[in-house]
Amino acid sequence: MSGNLSQDLSQEQGSPITNQLPLVEELIPCPDLEQLLLEFAGEESLLVLDSARQSSLQGHYSYLMCNPLTRTQIQTAELGSDPFALMREVQARHQVESIPGLPPFQGGFAGLLSYELGRCWEEFPRASQDEFQLPDFAVGFYDWVIAWDHQQHRAWLIVQGFEPSLNSQQYELATQRSQSVKARIDAVLFDRSTRINHRPLQNLEPPLPREALSSAFPLEGYPHIFSNFSKVEFQKRVAKIIEYIYAGDIFQANFSHRLLSPTTTHPVELYLNLRAKNPAPFGGYSGWDDWAVLSASPERFLNVSDNEVETRPIKGTRRRKYVPEADLLTRDELRESEKDQAENVMIVDLLRNDLSRVCQPGSIRVPQLCSVETYETVQHLVSEVRGQLKPDQTVWDLLAAAFPGGSITGAPKVRAMEIIAELEPTVRGPYCGCLFYAGLNGEFDSNILIRTFTVRKGWIQFPVGGGIIAQSQPRLEYEETLHKAAGMIAALQNHTTASENV
Repeated sequence: MSGNLSQDLSQEQGSPITNQLPLVEELIPCPDLEQLLLEFAGEESLLVLDSARQSSLQGHYSYLMCNPLTRTQIQTAELGSDPFALMREVQARHQVESIPGLPPFQGGFAGLLSYELGRCWEEFPRASQDEFQLPDFAVGFYDWVIAWDHQQHRAWLIVQGFEPSLNSQQYELATQRSQSVKARIDAVLFDRSTRINHRPLQNLEPPLPREALSSAFPLEGYPHIFSNFSKVEFQKRVAKIIEYIYAGDIFQANFSHRLLSPTTTHPVELYLNLRAKNPAPFGGYSGWDDWAVLSASPERFLNVSDNEVETRPIKGTRRRKYVPEADLLTRDELRESEKDQAENVMIVDLLRNDLSRVCQPGSIRVPQLCSVETYETVQHLVSEVRGQLKPDQTVWDLLAAAFPGGSITGAPKVRAMEIIAELEPTVRGPYCGCLFYAGLNGEFDSNILIRTFTVRKGWIQFPVGGGIIAQSQPRLEYEETLHKAAGMIAALQNHTTASENV
């Protein structure tokens, strides 16, 4: 069921709310996330927040949800608007306690915030080219969620029982929804040999012709992949950013090029291949109507638990080596790189400033600075910044203060975003935005949408980029983007459409 949230809430403005505890059932045996993703693949607004890289200290929980009670979508953000106004109102009226021992998200708001949503709070140009026209904001209120704790190897079905108006909870509604969802889970758990074959994934329509795209330069060595820049043009624009740096406009900017590949494969199938080839602690899948976002992100954007804020920016990348000794040498070289440390520290300072707008004075600290973390195809330099939210601030105030993330914009942030809009010809869309959840219990988590596919109109978009500073070399910056794309390109094997057909 889906509704108009503003209309629903207007029915009973200000009425007192009495919250019941959600209905919780442990799922035994613990279901496989991939099996359930296939089972629910055709449902409305399917959302998976996925810690596929479960060996990571960050890869603790995963969630699957669909068929939200309400859906809110904003196509184009406007300066001065508050996309979170309705979410603030609902959370102010519903104070739901967390159930101890369960994963932190137990129902509430979740969805997609695209990069250009930042134009609500900061004035920067919007790129003129936008062939795929994904929304800047697509958020649902999810009354039920399947939640996994990977460290305990356990999973639960959690149902809140809200009415479609979100004005009250009813035990009867929670029971009905729980029984309906549990029946489908049981069908997967106890009839695995035949169930999947009964729900084949449908291929997509043929892709838009290449002539409909703003620009498409074949990527060297990959006949079915295209960039919106030639290699030479990308390097020229990196050089232009370096000119801006020496002119004193900025210290750093994140610059990207958009890679494209035609496909007729169902996005869920693409996502299963992506998570297998690139397991990540902050991955996710969001499928709305005729578009989908598929992410294998290694980067947390913002997390809030008990009013403690955490952000984990990534700056600094090296390609993994096949020989273990060489891989260790690369790790040491990254750790000792003055250039990469400078990039990382600049963004740490920017994020400390962003958090200071909503956190208590003196609470901001940096418990981790420039540590190396290893992933399937690359190694990253990662830092951690923490702070304590002020009593009068909410997660929505935090998002307004920090979105989009500093690691994928630059410093100073607003001027960097202006330069990005000047030099990147197409909108970023979901890339460098985030997938998030915001529970009615006050828990919040989000990623940075890097290492991310966006699927619409028969094309997969996957921009890749990096931070540019004064010491950057345009040729090496271009090569770094290809290193970042390597795992994603591997995930596309056998899932692209021949370029001569588009």
